[in-house]
Amino acid sequence: MRLVCLSDTHGLHRRIAEVPEGDVLIHAGDCLGQGKLANVEDLNDWLGTLPHRYKLVIAGNHDRAFQDTPDAARACLTNAVYLEDNGVEIEGIRFWGSPWTPTFQDWHFMLDRGQPLRERWQRIPEATDVLITHGPPRRIGDEIAVRGKCQNVGCLDLLERVGQLNLTAHVFGHIHEGYGVYDRDGLRFVNASICNARFQPVNPPIILDI
Repeated sequence: MRLVCLSDTHGLHRRIAEVPEGDVLIHAGDCLGQGKLANVEDLNDWLGTLPHRYKLVIAGNHDRAFQDTPDAARACLTNAVYLEDNGVEIEGIRFWGSPWTPTFQDWHFMLDRGQPLRERWQRIPEATDVLITHGPPRRIGDEIAVRGKCQNVGCLDLLERVGQLNLTAHVFGHIHEGYGVYDRDGLRFVNASICNARFQPVNPPIILDI
C-alpha cells in the first residue's frame, strides 16, 4: 500500500506543486487557513480532484471549525474520512487519528502535558498499524529554534505510548522545521509538514510504502 502523506498546508493546498499518486492520502492536520467552514468546503473540493482511492484527514491546532462547529465541519468533508480519536481499517491496514497537541497559547485541540494527553494516547488501540497525530513525539521531528537555542517540543507521553505499540508508521506534522522521514528501531516516523517555518508551501508530500 502506498501512502501519500502531507500536513500543515494551512489553506495553501492548491499551491502544492505535485501530489503523487498512491492508495491512501493522509493529511495530518492544520489543513485550513482561517479555520472557517468555508475553508473546509474549499479543502473538500480540492480533495475531490485527487485520484487516491482513500483519503484520511485529522484536525490540527489551526483547524477551528472542527472543534467549534464539529457537525457542520464534518458534513462539509465528504471527500475524505475524518478521524478524531478513532480509527478505520483499509484493506487490512488499521489507521488511527488524533488531533491533540500540548498546550501552547490559545489554539485548538490542545491539552496539558501529563495526564490529559496521556489519557488521549491510551485510547490508541494496540492493534494499530499506522498512527496519525497532528503533533510529533518527543525528540523526533520536533525541534525548533527559540532565541537561537534548539528546543524539543514534542510530546513525551506520545513517545511513551508509541513505544508500547507495534506500529508500522507514525505520520504527523505541526512542527514545520521538523519535515522529513525518521527511522527509529525500524519504525518510520514522518513529519509531513508542507509549509516551512515561514508558512510557505514548499515541501513536497512524502511517499511511504508499507
